[in-house]
Amino acid sequence: MTKFLKNGGFSEADYSISVPIVNDKDASEYGGNNRVYRYLATCTVTVCTKDVNKALALINDQSELIKAGIAPENSWDCQTQFFFEGLNDIKPEMIQEATKNAREVAEKFAADSQSKLGKIKTANQGTFSISDRDSFTPQVKNVRVVTNVVYYLNN
Repeated sequence: MTKFLKNGGFSEADYSISVPIVNDKDASEYGGNNRVYRYLATCTVTVCTKDVNKALALINDQSELIKAGIAPENSWDCQTQFFFEGLNDIKPEMIQEATKNAREVAEKFAADSQSKLGKIKTANQGTFSISDRDSFTPQVKNVRVVTNVVYYLNN
């Protein structure tokens, strides 16, 4: 496993490997003793990197593990996760855009009601949400902010 990770361009500082859990299949399963392998050892590998493309390349190269006799597990317990840590970098621009959009909507509302848009009465930044775009591309994130802006309307 470590050779696979190193060949993928990761250093020992980029990953950790859990203590193996060993399962004695003769003791835990029915069906006789005609198994090819009696013991099954599993462990969790955690790779932490900001290089998403390198991580995706490693995921795509898992066939190399299979050739080496290591079976990667992809279950609900062992899903690849990608975290977005750049929220502070995009917050100001997102708030600016949300405020601009709120003003455009308020101006349309004022025009439709034959009023003039006044000053901001109250404004709340709201919360940011970060979610996967879909279940097939967890490395692509949607970042959303809900901003509430209340304007005065003048007749």
